[in-house]
Amino acid sequence: MAEQTASGYIQHHLQNLTYGQLPNGDWGFAHTAQEAKEMGFWAFHVDTLGWSVALGLLFVLLFRMAAKKATSGQPGALQNFVEVLVDFVDGSVKDSFHGRSPVIAPLALTIFVWVFLMNAIDLIPVDWIPMMAVLISGDSHIPFRAVSTTDPNATLGMALSVFALIIFYSIKVKGIGGFIGELTLHPFGSKNLFVQALLIPVNFLLEFVTLIAKPISLALRLFGNMYAGELVFILIAVMFGSGLLWLSALGVALQWAWAVFHILIITLQAFIFMMLTIVYLSMAHEDNH
Repeated sequence: MAEQTASGYIQHHLQNLTYGQLPNGDWGFAHTAQEAKEMGFWAFHVDTLGWSVALGLLFVLLFRMAAKKATSGQPGALQNFVEVLVDFVDGSVKDSFHGRSPVIAPLALTIFVWVFLMNAIDLIPVDWIPMMAVLISGDSHIPFRAVSTTDPNATLGMALSVFALIIFYSIKVKGIGGFIGELTLHPFGSKNLFVQALLIPVNFLLEFVTLIAKPISLALRLFGNMYAGELVFILIAVMFGSGLLWLSALGVALQWAWAVFHILIITLQAFIFMMLTIVYLSMAHEDNH
């Protein structure tokens, strides 16, 4: 890598491969954080988009392969693995979702496996994938981040998709009037129409904040935990470049220990994202607030 200082190394690894309009009017890739910032809103994090789509396709292909090779006789390792996952997610949906919808279980399975795969890329040593990007592009200054869930754009995009489903099912199950009533007539109510009218703005403010907090909490919880985990890996990698033998040896031990602990984190974060999605959609299917 071209960066010689620890701070430059860290900044390089925390920058996305961004494609957009450069200050001179041409379209291309940003090489610095300042160039990426100047691209504005209409800029694309190519690494985030590429890895998220690729891992989504990997999930579909693996499960399709398992479905095609499924047998009632002696199942293979892949079929056993897929059946365990499906049973696990199905049990979680039955325990937490109190409505009736054929969409929720497949959605929950997709979310869990997809988020887990994106998180699992964090276990690959931090320099390997960026170095491959440098070798392929021939540009030693190009940044590249492989862990999509460390990009708030990715986590917020998934959370907003869940939020859209919450709004859709709330209106579908309760109707427009029921949905508006849920936002304006709860949690405070009164039999006196005048008092109830005075309480509507208060109820709306409280319920609107609660509603908006759902996608924000989904996105920031996943992003914050994965970003912190990636940063720890980067800081450990800095120890290897210190030139001190004892510090490099300590880095090896810390790398192994944090990787083992991080397996729990990436699995737990995928599970939490899935469970919160199920709970939020279950609330959207309830007739009563």
